[in-house]
Amino acid sequence: MKHAFLTASALTLAIAGAASAETIRWARAGDALTLDPHAQNEGVTIAVQHQMMEPLILRHPDGEIVPALATAWAVSPDSPETWIFKLREGVSFHDGAAFTAEDVVFSFNRALSENSDMKGIISSVESVEALGEHEVAIKTKGPNPLLPAAIVNILVMDKEWSEANGSVEVQDVEGGETTFASVNVNGTGPYRLVSREGDARTVMEKFDGYWGAEEFPLPYDRVDFTPIQNQSTRVAALLSGDVDFIQDVPVQDLQRITDAENLKIVSSPQNRVIFFGLNTGDTLVHGEGENPLADLRVRQAMNMALDRDAIKQVVMRGQSIPAGVIMPPFVNGWNEALNEVSTDVEAAQALMEEAGWGEGFTVQLDCPNDRYINDEGICQAAVGMLARIGVTVNLDAKPKAQHFPLVNGLESDFYMLGWGVPSYDSEYIFNFLYHTKEELYGTWNGTRYSNPKLDEMTKAIASEVDLGKRDEMIAAMWEMAKADVAYLPIHHQVLNWAMTNSVGAAVDPDDQVKFKYFTAE
Repeated sequence: MKHAFLTASALTLAIAGAASAETIRWARAGDALTLDPHAQNEGVTIAVQHQMMEPLILRHPDGEIVPALATAWAVSPDSPETWIFKLREGVSFHDGAAFTAEDVVFSFNRALSENSDMKGIISSVESVEALGEHEVAIKTKGPNPLLPAAIVNILVMDKEWSEANGSVEVQDVEGGETTFASVNVNGTGPYRLVSREGDARTVMEKFDGYWGAEEFPLPYDRVDFTPIQNQSTRVAALLSGDVDFIQDVPVQDLQRITDAENLKIVSSPQNRVIFFGLNTGDTLVHGEGENPLADLRVRQAMNMALDRDAIKQVVMRGQSIPAGVIMPPFVNGWNEALNEVSTDVEAAQALMEEAGWGEGFTVQLDCPNDRYINDEGICQAAVGMLARIGVTVNLDAKPKAQHFPLVNGLESDFYMLGWGVPSYDSEYIFNFLYHTKEELYGTWNGTRYSNPKLDEMTKAIASEVDLGKRDEMIAAMWEMAKADVAYLPIHHQVLNWAMTNSVGAAVDPDDQVKFKYFTAE
């Protein structure tokens, strides 16, 4: 009944004793964009929310799918399009209200609504029905063997609380809206919200009524989260003892932290690939006249001009794996041949000449400076590499809160993005990044790339139950996608977490901290 997606053997588990500790002080580069669980499909945002809210099914740090608010799930014997979920009984929200099937129905319908950034994840869902107080039926548009893996980040809200506090509708983040649900939480998770100061501090404390109190270590009574954008400041906070645990560890500081007497680094390959997206449409956002990026030969040339090995050695200090495709190695559909990529400046220059752009052109590169490991540094390196083939790149780096709306709003010609795959399946990538941008599909496709054949196959693999046939389709899709070069892959990130020796962390390759699994001395 449960589906296991095992991570690479290099996954590291650092487990300390299970003694009690009062507070863990946590820092990383950026803050959650919102506390509304359906408003933003973004890694840090989801990580913060996961401490307080829960899905039906959770991905364990070791990669296995495990029960959360659902205790069992299976395809209905009467309908291959319907999954039946048995819900956990005796669960309470933080305000004491009982968790029921109606909360699940409400939350899934909310996640499917217009403003939701999560709707693409569950675009195959046709209806959600309560079959009683503790059972729901989720019907999909055709058989969907991937549904359990797809819903690990669909968090459940209290229907009555949402109605009472004007939070039935999902927050319009891109429209600048602030709602009750964007700054308040009433979840079923192990921690409840104490206070929230956006971009400054979020404090959570252990929920005494948590259903899993006897099942998980839960060593911390309090979680104090502080976003610290500046790399040096973040590391200094750890070294000085002001924080206990940091993510987004600067690669240049790994040895310094390792050498500190009371600190350690825990590492793992990460389920995330970093890449550039290109505007393949007819017109530029920044500039006039013909769009050179619409020419496949120009995109091929830019891809060949990027020296990923140099980025690995100089920018990432060896802490990356060069990528030839925007698919992490954890994902179903991965193979080494697809990941092959080479740098050939001379051949790239020839392609530019052939395409009629031998004299070069100018383009703006939009880059975040607080989201990925050395994100701005990678972009700076790319500027120099592309200059070798006559592409003049104007770099515009800004915080992720301003950067991501540019991508989603089709306001960028050339941009950096990172992508993790919580379902561990290629369909997630094609759904969000390659499908023609529309209401339920292609929601993070800022490239204007549109391929009707690939769109058709994306929908087909979501319901194909013949796994052999499905794998053949996925392989064909990747060959097609790689040939069209809508994206320039850069590398697969290596995940490093730094912490005091007293912190025992089960490193999650999705970079999703789940403090209920931590242990402490």
